[in-house]
Amino acid sequence: QVQLVESGGGSVKAGDSLRLSCVASGRSFRTYRMGWFRQAPGEEREFVGQIILHNGETVIADSLKGRFTISREDAKNTIYLEMRSLQPEDTAVYYCAADDLPATIDYDYWGQGTQVTVSS
Repeated sequence: QVQLVESGGGSVKAGDSLRLSCVASGRSFRTYRMGWFRQAPGEEREFVGQIILHNGETVIADSLKGRFTISREDAKNTIYLEMRSLQPEDTAVYYCAADDLPATIDYDYWGQGTQVTVSS
């Protein structure tokens, strides 16, 4: 019943910034983490970062630390991905995901994705 809707993608120039949003509708109280992933054409899906909902702890992929941050707005059932200093290699479809208890390595719910295109 959980539905995730991403928004905020678009076409930007290298060096620009974007903030993606993910609104969770019907989120279960069993949901303990939400994450961001991205996938470029011809490449495997890549982990971007996650946030633990009960305490706000975040994890960002090592290669993206310092440029990407994740935050939450609980009253809006929304998490954000703020991306700074975007580069062409950041071009991808960005997906929001949610993981319910019991803890598993795979996420349980996925959004449809939002396209981010960075031109040089």
